[in-house]
Amino acid sequence: MIRILDVMIAKSFLRIFMLFVLGAPLLFVVGDVVENVDRYFDRGLTLGEVALAYVFILPEFISWSFPIAALIAAVFTVHSMTQHLEVMAAKAGGISFHRLMAPLLAMGLLLTGGGLLLNEIVPLAKRRSGQILRSEQPGRQWRADFVFKADDERTLTVRRLTVVPPNLRQVVMEVPVTATGGAAEHVQAREAHYDSIRGWNFVDGYLRVLPDSQAVLTFYFDSLRARGFGEHPTSLLEQPVDEDEMTVAEIDRMATNITNSGGDASRLLVKKQQRKAIAVATLVIVLFGGPLATSSRRGGNAYGIGVALGSTILYLILFRLAGAAGTAGTASPLLAAWLPNGIFLVCGLILLKRVRT
Repeated sequence: MIRILDVMIAKSFLRIFMLFVLGAPLLFVVGDVVENVDRYFDRGLTLGEVALAYVFILPEFISWSFPIAALIAAVFTVHSMTQHLEVMAAKAGGISFHRLMAPLLAMGLLLTGGGLLLNEIVPLAKRRSGQILRSEQPGRQWRADFVFKADDERTLTVRRLTVVPPNLRQVVMEVPVTATGGAAEHVQAREAHYDSIRGWNFVDGYLRVLPDSQAVLTFYFDSLRARGFGEHPTSLLEQPVDEDEMTVAEIDRMATNITNSGGDASRLLVKKQQRKAIAVATLVIVLFGGPLATSSRRGGNAYGIGVALGSTILYLILFRLAGAAGTAGTASPLLAAWLPNGIFLVCGLILLKRVRT
C-alpha cells in the first residue's frame, strides 16, 4: 500500500515538474529572442545560426527552471491531494504527512544531483552559444595582433600566439610598479615559450627597468623567465564575455589571480557558489512548498498558483539581494550565495513541524 502511494505521489510530482521544466525554457527563449533578434541580424547572422545558438543556451534556461518547477510541482501535488482528501485518507490509514513527503524529498534529492551535473555543462554550452552569436571561430588555437591585460595590470602586445605548441612571437610586456613592487619594467622579446611548471620564458630580447628618479637601465638577454606571469596559453585567447561562460576551474584560476594582485574577487566567488546553491534550492524548495500547500480551506488551482508565484518572487528577491551584498563585500561569498536557501530551509522545517500528522 505505502509503495503504491509513493509511486503515485512521485509520478504526479514528476509529471508537473517535467511539464514546467520543458515549457519554461521556451518562454525564456522567446523573451530573449524578441529583445536581441535585431542585433543578431545586424551582425549578419543567419536564422539557422541564431537557432543553433539558442539550442546551446537551453541547458542554462533549464537549470534556471529547476527550483521553480520543483516548487510548482510540490505545491500542486500536495494541494491536489489535500483538496481530494487523499492526505486525510492516508492519515486515517496510519500514514503521517511526514511519510507522505518522503517521495517528494527523494525526487528533490535526485533532481538536485541532476542540477549539479547540469551546472557542469551550462558554461561550456553557453560559451559555444556566445561564440556563434559573436561570430567567433570555436576551437581556434591561435591569435594574431592583440593586446592582453592581465589581472595584475601588466599588458602584453603580441604579434602571434599559438597554443600548440605554446608560443608567443614578437611580444612586448609592460609591467607596472603595482606588479613588481619596485620599478616599472619593459620587456621586448623575439618570442616566448610556455612551460607548465616554470611559466613563460622570453627569448632574445631586451629588459628595460624604469625607476622613477634614476636613469633607465637596459639589459639584453638570451632567456628571461617572467616572474609572476603564468597565464595559460588558452587564457590568452579570446576570453568569455562574462563569468557565466567560465567553468568552475576557470573561475577559481581568475579569482586567484585577482586576489594575488590585490583585487577583489568577491563577484566571481559569489557566482561560483550561487551555481551550487541554485541546484540545491530544488531540494530546499520542495521541503518548503509541500507543507505550505496543505491547507484545504483555500481555493484550488488559484491558491496553488498564488503560493508558487509568491514564493518564487520572494526567493528571487532574496537571491538578488544576498548576491549584491556578497559582491559589495558586506557578506562573505559563501553566506551571500547560501542565505536564501538557509532561510527557506528553516521556514520549510517550521512549516513541516506545524503540519498535523
